[in-house]
Amino acid sequence: MTERIPICRPSFDEQEFEAVRATLQSGWVGRGPRTVEFERAFADYIGVEHAVAVNSATAALHLAMLVAEIEGQEVLTTSMTFVSTNHAILHGGGRPVFCDIEAGTMNVSPAEIERKITPTARAILVMHYGGHACDMDPILDLAREHGLWVIEDVAQGCGGTYDGRRLGSLGHLGCFSFQATKNLTTTDGGMVTTNDGALAERIRKLRWVGISNPTWERFRGDGPRRGWMYGVEELGYKYEMNDLAAALGLVQLGKLEAANLERSRLMARYRRAFATVDGVEMLVQHEKVGNACYNAVIKVVERDCLYARLHERQIDSNVHYYPNHLLAIYRPYTTRLPVTETEWQRILTIPLFPGLADADQDRVIESVSEFVDAGGERSAAAVEG
Repeated sequence: MTERIPICRPSFDEQEFEAVRATLQSGWVGRGPRTVEFERAFADYIGVEHAVAVNSATAALHLAMLVAEIEGQEVLTTSMTFVSTNHAILHGGGRPVFCDIEAGTMNVSPAEIERKITPTARAILVMHYGGHACDMDPILDLAREHGLWVIEDVAQGCGGTYDGRRLGSLGHLGCFSFQATKNLTTTDGGMVTTNDGALAERIRKLRWVGISNPTWERFRGDGPRRGWMYGVEELGYKYEMNDLAAALGLVQLGKLEAANLERSRLMARYRRAFATVDGVEMLVQHEKVGNACYNAVIKVVERDCLYARLHERQIDSNVHYYPNHLLAIYRPYTTRLPVTETEWQRILTIPLFPGLADADQDRVIESVSEFVDAGGERSAAAVEG
């Protein structure tokens, strides 16, 4: 029987196993020395002063919204993202203002952002779709002109760059995901990056129920201490990362560049293969962007039928994403987004991950190409039947 090709797969080896084993044997598995080390290493890699580890990108985004103080104000955002991006705005008491996208990259359009800025706008939330950076220069210019915060959702862009700078270092705050499918995974987890020391300090408190001097800092070192004493100045959350996740993160960070190079190689193979196939369109790759290549996304007319055909051929695929502004929870903020509403119906994410064998990728390419060359007729008939 033909083995199914997954859309993504995490890559672990003896290095990760040993890192977890050593952490378990240390007797300290909560937030502690490995987390502190991971934060420092990650900040250095991104090129920022501070990195604060948390237990998910959702937590990272929520804390970013809180310290940006968006309550009662508008946040300009994209609808083409996982719901956590925009849930964070609601959690922070803000109002999402959905902006349309650029069809070529599926990223938010700077022109749309400019058109929708009002006196009550507080922040711009960008999500780097599929690992390809948003067009940040005009977005940053708009933010400076109007006094707005820029918060980067880098859940899909770890290791990506824009004009030579790492994603997550461009705005006031960067929010990362280390969930199971991501370029760097700790099985789950996240990070907030910033160059602002005051913001970082407040986020550190908020991630651990508001405590100003958390457990590891109270109990490390020698000599007598009163480890039960701590301060709490505002309501916080249980969002800390633990040392098991951080131990994985340190190993994965060391592999990230090589893994992203392999993703880039596989993406280039898709681009070469589909360049000569009429009816298959890949997303645009801009010259000044170093794409993290999180997702390989194609556009076809008979998207749903192709999804069914690939499933028949033991190939996983998916749609990223159902536009947020069409969901019931966002009905109070809904608006017409013509490009988003057209383009999302054509997109399909196909397998891409380090470890995807060339032969398996060729199976994907052949299946897509054959479907398109046949006009999708047989798959359409199969779906209708």
